[in-house]
Amino acid sequence: MDTNLALVLVLAPFLGFLINVFFGKNLGKSLSGIIGTLSVVVSFVVTICFFLQINQTKQPIQIDLFDWIQISNFKVNFGFLLDQLSLLWLLFVTGIGSLIHLYSISYMHDDEKMHSFFAYLNLFIFFMITLVVGNNLLVMFIGWEGVGLCSYLLIGFWYKNQDFNDAAKKAFIMNRVGDLGLLIGIFILGSMFSTLDFATLKTAIAGATNLDTFWLSIAALALFIGACGKSAQIPLYTWLPDAMAGPTPVSALIHAATMVTAGIFMVTRLNFIFDLTPYVQNIIAIIGAVTALVAATIGLLQNDIKKVLAYSTVSQLGLMFLALGLGAYEVAVFHVITHAFFKACLFLGSGSVIHGLHGEQDMRKMGGLKKAMPITFWTMLIASLAISGVPLFSGFFSKDEILMVAFHHNIALWVIASVASIMTAFYMFRLMFLTFFNDFRGTEEQKHHLHESPALITFPLIVLAILATVGGVISLPGNSWLNGYLTPLFTKVEAEHHLGTTEYMLMAIAVVGGLIGIAIAYAKYIKQNLVPNEDAEITGFSKVLYNKYYVDEIYDALFVNTTNGLSKFFRDYVETGISSLVFGLGKVTNELSFQGKKLQNGSVGLYLFAFVLGMCAIVSYLFLAQ
Repeated sequence: MDTNLALVLVLAPFLGFLINVFFGKNLGKSLSGIIGTLSVVVSFVVTICFFLQINQTKQPIQIDLFDWIQISNFKVNFGFLLDQLSLLWLLFVTGIGSLIHLYSISYMHDDEKMHSFFAYLNLFIFFMITLVVGNNLLVMFIGWEGVGLCSYLLIGFWYKNQDFNDAAKKAFIMNRVGDLGLLIGIFILGSMFSTLDFATLKTAIAGATNLDTFWLSIAALALFIGACGKSAQIPLYTWLPDAMAGPTPVSALIHAATMVTAGIFMVTRLNFIFDLTPYVQNIIAIIGAVTALVAATIGLLQNDIKKVLAYSTVSQLGLMFLALGLGAYEVAVFHVITHAFFKACLFLGSGSVIHGLHGEQDMRKMGGLKKAMPITFWTMLIASLAISGVPLFSGFFSKDEILMVAFHHNIALWVIASVASIMTAFYMFRLMFLTFFNDFRGTEEQKHHLHESPALITFPLIVLAILATVGGVISLPGNSWLNGYLTPLFTKVEAEHHLGTTEYMLMAIAVVGGLIGIAIAYAKYIKQNLVPNEDAEITGFSKVLYNKYYVDEIYDALFVNTTNGLSKFFRDYVETGISSLVFGLGKVTNELSFQGKKLQNGSVGLYLFAFVLGMCAIVSYLFLAQ
């Protein structure tokens, strides 16, 4: 029974993909969208069934489908592992995925290739489920590569625009760089323990008497490089903001609840490896903190509404990796969940704004949308309060946990994370004030057509806003359901923070910092009615931030231009030289054959003369040899 249900869970989105690929065009847009959405809803319902079962029995479900690879003593089964971590991930992957599919029925209705869009979305969900439920690293790697492929297809969905194609290729290539690290880590672990199964790996490491911590650290570092690529950490983060080229539902799906959290999932799943490699954990914490701060500073001056949210995602992912690096896996998972709620709401809300303005994404050309789009405004306001860490909203609880953990481990990392959090509050309310307040700054035609989005767009926003409000109750300080639920997964459990003087002080600092960020944004964009001038020249450090520290330009100079230069050198010189050599040999052969064929002139006398010469040569050789 469990096996059949697990197959339904995994294969339902794949069936939706097949139907839309082969029959979607003939089914029509609405039916195509309904089939795509229902296939993910089926997976969500099955996930709930498994979740209730695991929550009651506390026993993970291991499903081995067949033997996949067996070489000497190395064996890999193809199977699924349904435990507390995988089911928690599946709940928001399939749940929020269902809402995004529902949203897309309306958002993409005017697109001529809507059936292809839903096919790609379904395939993405299929691979993400595979990544999460895989019982070993190779099955996880199938899903890992699959979501990379689907992100390429979805980011470049509007392929007639070359910039969108470039963004898709950039995401694909940068993810491959990280994936090489993941593969190296998998190879090292397979070589060390002759298994890639998660449960067997955990047992083998726990029972090892002479563990090679050097190679284990190398494997952990390589795995983290893979996580950096997928979860957009320094230095492999630049693909994610460019991925905004895709349709807005894609941005919500990839950047809120699914693909970018794959790195956090993998590190959490392999916590028993990272706990034994403290130096790698320190690297993870530092990279996470620096990423959170760098992305937050870039987000301060962006004017594209989706770019602001993209850099916000990178920053929040940095906070999650900070928690992972400090060994607080359950805290990182908590922030993954709350982030999925409020960031999906924000992305879908931005899509509602863009839909209402017929494609406009520049916040400098918005303003005054609060009255015209009240549901979009209130839902995005709730999500902004949550991400800013305002008390009683979900983000307040999860962010506070990360900051408390950082404070108790490393004051410098706490300072960096706190500054990043204050900046988050500022740029999120900068987005809200520029988009929804003061006078409308768009064209008269846009103003005439301003309206609230259809129900299929606003309903997911309302659901996500409610979750962003109450989501924090799963892990309240001193009474955390989430920590108790996840305890069986971890070899080391971070002590719960019971509220004392220090904790209340840290909480107050975080709240006051967030409110200061909001107040500064209010003073600049409401009181002063300051709107970034499109024609004004940006100078000083603001120019550096606006241009994202010129990281893309540096990468172009170091890697892209160098690769292009090498390619040009090999094409113009090396390949030309090799071609000349090959064709030269052909010409020599051709010339020899041309001269040789002159001897074949049909003259019997010449042939007899050659025969006699040949016989004389043979006889002479025989006499001389003796």
